[in-house]
Amino acid sequence: MNIIDYSTRLPAVRHGREGGEQRMDGLLDTLKQCVERLDRYGSLGRRVGEQNTKAGLIEPVLAALGWDVLEPDEVHREYRRRTTDNPVDYALILMRMPRLFIEAKAVGENLDDPRWANQTISYAAVAGVEWVALTNGAEWRVYNAHAPVPVEHKLFRTVRIADDVDAAHELLSLLSKDNMRDNRIQELWRSFFVDREVNLALNDLFASGEPPRELIALLAKRVPKLPHGDLRASLQRVRATFDFPRAGVAPAMPAPPVAPVPAPRPAELSSAESSIPKSRASGQPPLTRSRKIAVSEDERHVGFEEMMAAGRVIPGATLHGDYMGQRHTATVLTSGQIRYQEKVYPSLSAAGRAVKLHVRGRNTPESTLSTDGWDFWRTTDPVCGDEVSLKTLRRRVVHAQRDR
Repeated sequence: MNIIDYSTRLPAVRHGREGGEQRMDGLLDTLKQCVERLDRYGSLGRRVGEQNTKAGLIEPVLAALGWDVLEPDEVHREYRRRTTDNPVDYALILMRMPRLFIEAKAVGENLDDPRWANQTISYAAVAGVEWVALTNGAEWRVYNAHAPVPVEHKLFRTVRIADDVDAAHELLSLLSKDNMRDNRIQELWRSFFVDREVNLALNDLFASGEPPRELIALLAKRVPKLPHGDLRASLQRVRATFDFPRAGVAPAMPAPPVAPVPAPRPAELSSAESSIPKSRASGQPPLTRSRKIAVSEDERHVGFEEMMAAGRVIPGATLHGDYMGQRHTATVLTSGQIRYQEKVYPSLSAAGRAVKLHVRGRNTPESTLSTDGWDFWRTTDPVCGDEVSLKTLRRRVVHAQRDR
């Protein structure tokens, strides 16, 4: 394989704090170049191949992260712990010890094939390497090989560069030489891992048809006036969601002011809306984290195609779905279908269900997989400029139609 000199493409890297900041600026520029390169590759009409993917999309990122791609004691290609082992595409080395394995595939290769991640994670566990990245240049997946969970739960985070350059910058920055030396990723993994385990436990409490006895007993102590049968029936009706922050992400800043959305007419308020506790209206947090929005009959008759026809969802728009501490992205196709992780789904709900399957595995109960895609996915309203759920966006479309 020919070695490419990246010194003519990337800004000079200085050491120390200032050098680290400059390197991260260089990473953002490099990721934008990768997006442009992906567009060019897509127009070629032929397979790019693994070696070209490495040269054009992967090694420039490693260089921008501060790794010396020309130094085999730092970026070791075709790494083998023993001569009889199958090689790993890259081992990133600090203090003569591999700290990160990278398995590379050709651009366009489907990373969902479990063989790619499983074989590298297994090898990393044996070699004492905690972190593994799987990439085809367009998408990066980062795993903790030592996490005491099944392989499908070792995934830390996934990004597609073309879908969200800022999210890619955020994740890949953790793999910089400086951050790997400081083990910054381990700090974030710990909070992510704990939040995910707690989230799983909380969701399991509400996912089954029959509420756990201990949950009913706890509520009975808090609400002693209500019979156990009423508490059980209420828990069977509730749809609870739990909002954990993404590891390493600062709390969201308040959204900029936008034009107020007209309130629904009184006749459209469901009994659920009309019985909202006063404490919630006064700004106190609700007892459940559910953000269920009642849907009027007019809204139910507005489909996703009507949203696109109204110009409130644009083909190519990015959808975001936060689930169990991870942000997942999908893309709206011209046909109105949703693309998530190289697969196309016929509806918002089907794409949301695919996210849950990806995170929790195929043994997840159907009651958990069931997803209201309008609630699950969020996108930027091209009129107001804020990010809202598709259900909220649909309500805005209905009110705009009434006001005409």
